[in-house]
Amino acid sequence: MDGTTLDDMRAALRGPVIGPQDPEYDRARTMYNAMIDRRPAALVRCSDAADVMAAVDFVRDRDLELAVRGGGHSGAGLCEVDDGVTIDLSPMRWARVDPVARTARVGGGSQLGDLDHAAHAFGLATPAGIMSTTGVGGLTLGGGHGHLTRKYGLTIDNLVAADVVLADGSFVTASESQHPDLFWALRGGGGNFGIVTSFRFRLHPVGDVVVGLTVWPVDMTRDVLRWYRDFLPQAPDDLNGFFAALTVPPGPPFPEEIHGQKMCGVVWCWTGDPDDAEKALAAVNEPGPPAFHFTAPMPYPALQTMFDELIPTGLQWYWRGDFFDRITDDAIDVHAKYAENLPTDLSTMHLYPVDGAAARVDQEDTAWGYRDAVWSGVIGGIDPDPANAGTIRQWCVDYWEELHPHSMGGAYVNFIGEGESQSRVKATYRDHYARLTRIKNAYDPENLFHANQNIAPAS
Repeated sequence: MDGTTLDDMRAALRGPVIGPQDPEYDRARTMYNAMIDRRPAALVRCSDAADVMAAVDFVRDRDLELAVRGGGHSGAGLCEVDDGVTIDLSPMRWARVDPVARTARVGGGSQLGDLDHAAHAFGLATPAGIMSTTGVGGLTLGGGHGHLTRKYGLTIDNLVAADVVLADGSFVTASESQHPDLFWALRGGGGNFGIVTSFRFRLHPVGDVVVGLTVWPVDMTRDVLRWYRDFLPQAPDDLNGFFAALTVPPGPPFPEEIHGQKMCGVVWCWTGDPDDAEKALAAVNEPGPPAFHFTAPMPYPALQTMFDELIPTGLQWYWRGDFFDRITDDAIDVHAKYAENLPTDLSTMHLYPVDGAAARVDQEDTAWGYRDAVWSGVIGGIDPDPANAGTIRQWCVDYWEELHPHSMGGAYVNFIGEGESQSRVKATYRDHYARLTRIKNAYDPENLFHANQNIAPAS
C-alpha cells in the first residue's frame, strides 16, 4: 500500500489510519500473543460504525486483504494479516446498562472488564470468559464460556442482538426477529459473517460470588481428576469449577512454601447463597487432602481480574483445544504425564465446564456444535522468553496429539491454534457446517472476511 492509498484512506475515515512509517505503528500492531509478529500495511482505528462501513468499502473495492481486531486476544493471531488492512475496533470501547430491562449494549472493541464493571454497579452480569482483558467480540462470536456458564449458559445464549457491518458495507441489526439466519450464525460461527460494531446481552443477578482455589500436589492428578469428573457434573448449577494443571505463582493467596511447585487444582465460583458455599465445597478433601484450599466472597469483577497480572500482554503463546463428554482413565494418564512435565512456569491445561445451563439449550438453536460436551479443554504453552517458543509449542502439540483420541473430535473455535487444518474447523461445527456455508454465501459470497477460522461460502 503506497502513501497515496494511505492518504485516501485517512481522508475517508474519522479515526486514525496508522501505516508502517508512523511512530506508533509497532505499538499499534502489538498483539496479546507475542509469538505472532505480523506487519499490516495499515491499521484503521475505527471511531464508530460509519468508519467501519467506510473501511470495509475501501478495502473491498481495492481488493486488499482484511483482518478485524477487537480485543487482540486471538491466540492464532487472526486479528492481523501481513500487508493487509486491520480494522481495529479498540476506540469503540464502551458498555451501557439498562438495569430495568437487564440488558447491556457493548461496543465491538470492548473488553470483558468493561462489561463486568458496568453491569456490576447494578448487581448484574453475564457469562463471559475468565479474564477481564479478553475482547468481548472474539469471545462472543466463538461462543464464550466462563465462570457463570453452568448457571447461565454460554455467552451466545445471552446475546439478544448484534449490529453488524456486512461485506457489502451495509449495516444491519441481527436478532431472533431481524436477519435470524445471520443471528444464528453469529452465535458461535466466529468472525466469518461481518464486523459486529455492538452487542446487546441479557444480564442476570450476580453481585458478590464466593471464589475458591484448591490445589493438590501434581502426583495426585489422577486421583483428583477421577474425583472431579464425577463430582462437578452432579453439583448444583450454582457451582462452577475449572480444572487446571499449573505451577503455583509466587504471590497471594498462595502460601510461600508452595510457590513454584507443580500442582493440579480447581478454580471455583459459587453463585448461590454465600452461607451454602462451604457445604458445596466440602467434598474437596475426598481425593486426598489439598496442599491449599482458600475461599472468600468477592465482587464478580474481582474474580474476572484475578489472572490479569499473571498473564499480561506480550507473552509467547501456543494453544490447542478439544471438547470432551467424559474424562476417561486413559485421558487422565495423559493429563498426569504432561502436568508433571510443564515446560515453563506459566504453561497450563484447563478443563472448562460447559454443562448445566449451557447443555439445556437445543443443539439447533445456535451455530455452537457441541451442546453434548461437558468440558471445553485447552492446552496452553506460555512463556515470556522468545527463546522458549519452540519448547512450549512442541509440548502443547505432543500433549494434544496424545489427548485428542480421547476427545469428541472438535474444539471451541477460539482454541484452535495457529497452523491447524481446515478439517478442525469443520469438526468444530459438525452438522452445522453446511448451513454455515450457505449463510456465508448469502452475506459474504466473496469471502472478504477470511482472516479467521474460516467458513468458506457454499460453492
